[in-house]
Amino acid sequence: MHMKYVVSEFGSGLRRNLSMTLAVIVTIWISLSLAGIGLLMQSQVSLFEKYLGSQLEVKIVFCAKNSLTAKCVGGQATPEQEASVAKTLADSPYVSDYRFETRAEAFRGYQVRSDSESDQSLAGILNLKAADMSTAYWATLAHPDDNTALVKQVQDAAGVEQIVDLRERLAPLYEVLNLLKWLALGAAGLLVLAAVLQVSNTIRLAAMARRKEIGIMRLVGASSLYIQLPFLLEILFAAVVGAALACGGVVVAMNTLVPWLHRHTASWPWIGWSEARPVLLEITLIAVLLAVIPTLLMTRKYLKV
Repeated sequence: MHMKYVVSEFGSGLRRNLSMTLAVIVTIWISLSLAGIGLLMQSQVSLFEKYLGSQLEVKIVFCAKNSLTAKCVGGQATPEQEASVAKTLADSPYVSDYRFETRAEAFRGYQVRSDSESDQSLAGILNLKAADMSTAYWATLAHPDDNTALVKQVQDAAGVEQIVDLRERLAPLYEVLNLLKWLALGAAGLLVLAAVLQVSNTIRLAAMARRKEIGIMRLVGASSLYIQLPFLLEILFAAVVGAALACGGVVVAMNTLVPWLHRHTASWPWIGWSEARPVLLEITLIAVLLAVIPTLLMTRKYLKV
């Protein structure tokens, strides 16, 4: 009999507050959709950083015989100086792998890059040869964020002319990706706050509409949980529907948008279901918390009659 009353009150509450329930569903839907986008973008940025960190290297360039920088006043780097840097790289916890670039390899790379007529003319004027090129070490980072620490280890080594940190050149890309991620999460946070206020307002109006029934139930000794249960079921229903719509949007994106990105930009790693499944669980958990916590807090205030 008790559960029959709860179910009856749940159904009548949905009918009485249909517009408010729809408003809660839409607010939760949009807010959790943006939260899902932000979480997916966070995973995507992490994938980009991991991929680029494994692809990009730090180049330690040694002094050539014609180097004019202040660091190369002693002339061309000696084999001993190159070996010292090699030992530093071998012992460094920031390096997963490294390779040596000879003068001949550097010259071949220069020839490949100098394919325009102007560059060829410049090369002819300078009359560059393999012996004029610098040797270098290319170091692969153990972690994408280890570039600064590695640069500090080798920048003052004897015979090193310059260090080319390729990660620094991609700093604007990282900044844009992180900005987009935080914008999505920030917008989601504002909408989650709006959802909390919407839930609180819905509970307040529902409690005021049923204040006579609540008073009678108090007089006959009904427990607080028994009185709160219909309100909790109403908001939980709206939250579950909103979360289902948000999860549906994530599923559609993973089945349509991500495969399209895979086809058109196959050289980049893109998130998969291993990253999307936790997002679906997080969206559902946030929806339940949005329903339960404000409802319990607000009913404690408005059901005291």
